[in-house]
Amino acid sequence: MDDVELNKGGASHQTTADGYDPLTTQQGVPVADDQNHLKAGTRGPMLVEDFHFREKLFHFDHERIPERVVHARGYGMRGYFELTDDLSDVTDAKVLTEVGTKTPAFMRLSTVAGSAGSPDLVRDVRGFAVKLYTSEGNWDLVGNNIPVFFIQDAIKFPDLIHSVKPAPDRGFPQAQSAHDNFWDFVSLTPESMHMVMWHVSDRTIPRSLRFMEGFGVHTFRLLKGDQSTFVKFHWKPKLGMQSVLWNEAVKINGADPDYHRRDIWNAIEAGDYPEWELGVQLFDQEFADSFAFDVLDPTKIIPEEEVPVRIIGRLVLDENVDNFFAETEQVAFCTQNVVRGIGFTNDPLLQGRNFSYLDTQLKRLGGPNFTHIPVNAPKCPFANFQQDGHMAMRNPSGRANYEPNSWGTDEGGPREDPENGYKHHPQEVSGEAVRLRPESFADHYSQARQFYISQTEVEQGHMQDALAFELSKVERADIRERVVAHLRNIDDGLAESVADALGMDLPDAIEPLVKPDQSLDASDALSILKNGPNSFAGRTLGILVSEGADADLVSGLQSWVEDVGGSCKIVAPTVVGVRLSDDGELEADEKIEGGPSVLFDAVAVILTADGAEQLADIPEARDFVSDAVAHKKFIAFTDDAEKLFEAAGLEANAIEGCFAVSDVESLDAFFHQLKELRAWDRDG
Repeated sequence: MDDVELNKGGASHQTTADGYDPLTTQQGVPVADDQNHLKAGTRGPMLVEDFHFREKLFHFDHERIPERVVHARGYGMRGYFELTDDLSDVTDAKVLTEVGTKTPAFMRLSTVAGSAGSPDLVRDVRGFAVKLYTSEGNWDLVGNNIPVFFIQDAIKFPDLIHSVKPAPDRGFPQAQSAHDNFWDFVSLTPESMHMVMWHVSDRTIPRSLRFMEGFGVHTFRLLKGDQSTFVKFHWKPKLGMQSVLWNEAVKINGADPDYHRRDIWNAIEAGDYPEWELGVQLFDQEFADSFAFDVLDPTKIIPEEEVPVRIIGRLVLDENVDNFFAETEQVAFCTQNVVRGIGFTNDPLLQGRNFSYLDTQLKRLGGPNFTHIPVNAPKCPFANFQQDGHMAMRNPSGRANYEPNSWGTDEGGPREDPENGYKHHPQEVSGEAVRLRPESFADHYSQARQFYISQTEVEQGHMQDALAFELSKVERADIRERVVAHLRNIDDGLAESVADALGMDLPDAIEPLVKPDQSLDASDALSILKNGPNSFAGRTLGILVSEGADADLVSGLQSWVEDVGGSCKIVAPTVVGVRLSDDGELEADEKIEGGPSVLFDAVAVILTADGAEQLADIPEARDFVSDAVAHKKFIAFTDDAEKLFEAAGLEANAIEGCFAVSDVESLDAFFHQLKELRAWDRDG
């Protein structure tokens, strides 16, 4: 029992074969080898992906005894992941092979650039982080709502974030990229151009957190024994995708800066549980070798038309947190947290993230014992010899706090588990130690162009407007010129539109390292409008009413919307509400001054003649209809409501997507249109 087995290199091993409990990481992942760190060859340098070594030394270094830098504005929810398709042919991970198993989950969705007090609907990338408490340890899939990133190597992350954060000399602007520093950095960093196209698209102003896609961003590995299969992870929202217009986002931030978090909280409280499907793109080395771009480049995607997304499970959020600070604020995600059967590639951004995230938790959560916080602790058995340190809530019991030892299975603690422990992919590694970017990463424009041509004409117009707005906030003309010069390598029409909007001459294109490939086909999967919802489920109808409003119309609207899984909000002249035509009282959700139409996906204006005359004198009521028209929302209105439209300078009957209603039967045409997102053909 006290003997140890020596391997060929002389390292001593005691294992679970002798009756010991498994030795695990802080995340509950069994350890296969506790004697040797992962290296490139038996005599080679240490590999940064060795998360067990990193965690073990990290904890030891801090045995003696603040807001996130990025993703500070976040919202967390509990739920579960259920596997629906078995991947046992390509992975040993139980969470991906045991169909029907419901794995506890915690999700945190966030903006990136703003502080914790910034508004929800800034134009920004959204963090999309999921922690799965699997039976083999915690698996953190830490990604974004966009499948690519601005940079190719993690060493540039501090520069990127410094550029988008408030300028150090003045402390502003907050939570936005429309300023000199950000556009200066990306204009000098051509690898950012693909992400820039996503950044100025509608993806960065989502209607709701429930209507966002999520991506693992990087190429990972699925591992089965020594077999490796490349994988990219996708989260597909069951409600489809939807965004708002920029003018709406600006006004929503003023009306309700907590718009996104309020929306998802209310949905869960109402039992309308948000749900995403987990999909995977699986491919082998042969595909990687033949693909037009390097699969290790985090600024590139693999179009779904080339490798379809296979749906393998679903994530359901069915619980709000009990305490925001204890869970949402203290949850710690680390890209290095994977379980047996899931591995890493040499993506240089992923490798750097694996190193960086642990240090982040040390600074923010006060020490090495952040896994003692319940939201971060695994729910499977775990045991190790890590002890003490700031805020330690547990320590190993008994006399032994090291291994190997001779105290036996009762007192000797856990041991490495060669059979079930985590195994890294045994890839062959060789080459000079150099600080170089591979030439296969050098095409910075082809996929940026592919993304742009994949959008509908409406979406392309939004991107043109977004670029013009952002660059209009840039004071230096040379920075604006550099950005537009990059755009010429993506699409000349786009560059011309932005230059015209800025009142500048069209500059020559910047000479690309690799000539953009003009032959790449459009990918419909990249467009929101081509993948939007096909029902009103999860969306909200705002009903503006006055005293004496038609009770049957209001009831008909409420019944239909609730039947299809949407919700209604009543907006009235006073917070008390109104008395309807049947003498029934209708309570208001919002007073007109506090319930602008930007908060709703569509609106109905159900007024009497007197009510319309009263509201016509209220500026916010006029804004209610004028904004709804400008934002291309579908609108139902009674004949008497026309006076309010006229006061706003509008002729309701002449506007595309506006429906005159007089009785319940007349609502059908309006209901039919509500399956669509907006009246995009409306002029203006």
